[in-house]
Amino acid sequence: MSGVAGAVLLPSSHSQETVYDRLKHMLPKLALRGQAGFGFAAFMHEKRVQYTKSSQSPCELTTIDYSEQHANLRPRVAIAHVRSPSRREHDESDFQPVHNHKAGCRHLAISLDGALVNADELKNKLFAQGHRLNGETDAELLLKLIEHICQSDYWRHGLPVNHQKMFREIDNCIDGAVSALLLDGEGNLIAFRNRYGLRPLEFMQTDDGFLLFASENCAFSGLRGKADEILPGYIKCVNGKTGACLDHSVCDARHNTRLCAYETLYLGSPNTSKRQSHLETRYNIGVALGKLIAPRLAAEVGSAPVIVSSMPRTGGPYADGLFASLAEGGAIVQRHELIATQFSQRTLIGIVGERKSLIAQKYRVAEKDVTDSTIIMADEALIRGDTSRAVTNILLAAGAKAVHWAIGSPPIVAPNYYGMGIDTMDELAFWQTWKTLPPQQRKQSLRFHNIEPQMLRVIESTIAVSINAAAITYLPFQVLVSLLPQGHDGIDLSPFTFEMPTPAGQKRANKNLNKLIADLPFPESAVA
Repeated sequence: MSGVAGAVLLPSSHSQETVYDRLKHMLPKLALRGQAGFGFAAFMHEKRVQYTKSSQSPCELTTIDYSEQHANLRPRVAIAHVRSPSRREHDESDFQPVHNHKAGCRHLAISLDGALVNADELKNKLFAQGHRLNGETDAELLLKLIEHICQSDYWRHGLPVNHQKMFREIDNCIDGAVSALLLDGEGNLIAFRNRYGLRPLEFMQTDDGFLLFASENCAFSGLRGKADEILPGYIKCVNGKTGACLDHSVCDARHNTRLCAYETLYLGSPNTSKRQSHLETRYNIGVALGKLIAPRLAAEVGSAPVIVSSMPRTGGPYADGLFASLAEGGAIVQRHELIATQFSQRTLIGIVGERKSLIAQKYRVAEKDVTDSTIIMADEALIRGDTSRAVTNILLAAGAKAVHWAIGSPPIVAPNYYGMGIDTMDELAFWQTWKTLPPQQRKQSLRFHNIEPQMLRVIESTIAVSINAAAITYLPFQVLVSLLPQGHDGIDLSPFTFEMPTPAGQKRANKNLNKLIADLPFPESAVA
């Protein structure tokens, strides 16, 4: 999980603002995409490229530090990156922008949001051609691919780089999710979104003479100008000298946007809009959850008051809609936030031992008496179950009578190789539960998003026991699709369907599925 941003000051602009000012405006609005730090690369014709990085959260950004020798210079273009914690303990090698350490016109720097599924294949090809990588990040790998093409096709022949042709070759050879900003040694900025369109990339031309790029359009709030998204399979090239901005297609056929489901449900800012805001979509999901939970709750708790709460930072809109729905239906409910966090860093990505330690440190009960309360916790997804188990245990230890979970999505059945850090299947709560089921129920549950309601109830109750909850209510798949403004066609629903959005992703997921099934006694007819 990460985010990118860029700013170009056009030669015609008379604004007193700088590209630093614009990035300082945008990055805090992208803070949900990464809380572990940010970095900048700014191009100045006199001094070439200057780099700055920080381990502070983007939401705490108040100023951009730069060296005293550059204090009086006004860069005309800069790119930036916000980052999540590395999966490797105490590793800061994934700070971006990444650059190729060359001087002059051959200097390149890149900020990447997304991931390459076929990274190993690409690395092997580069190694065979004599290239070496300093780290393990996909950003460095993509930069090395770009540098290789520039060197072999253009630089060594003394030719200017044809960015459209170069990125066409890149788009043909990579599999995964890529939204990237490339800054070269002549001050040109190239925004690239690969053909699958899983990660967003937005653009704005402001009224005061800036060209802006960002992972989400919420970054442009408060600015005046014309905004649009960069389409999948396109680049937008900004000339560093003239400010001319051109769009080019880099794939043979137009690809419709299929935005990753996690963008809408979890990763994206509530203020980001895709036909409607993520906030409105999440609230509507909460309303739908309320209609599902109301009859179950009435039968279980009678007239006792119920507290509706949420997981911090991301669950609020779901809980608001859930509360409104229950209250409108006549239930006796209260709306309080019961869980507080010690720090903002997300715990979705990270090595297992470190994640468990962070989860244990992160959550605590807020200043609210929960003794003998029935609590409904709203969350956008239940992925591994370790966070929801920890929060359930905290609330029960504080005296809660029972904890119910309302989940704003169907069961997560598939890994995600596209930047979410969910790389294996058996870490998922669904598959941990699946292993405990008798063979016939395993077969029925392999229908995934087409699972029968009664089988879904079995999955819900089994996972609820595993996290010490009184009950879990998942949002049925068809209900989710009906509430998404993009519908079936505009969003990648692979977390719930196992229908991966890219060829290499599907091949890898199928391999993992077959291995997981083969590891347990399981009749052959069950996988038919």
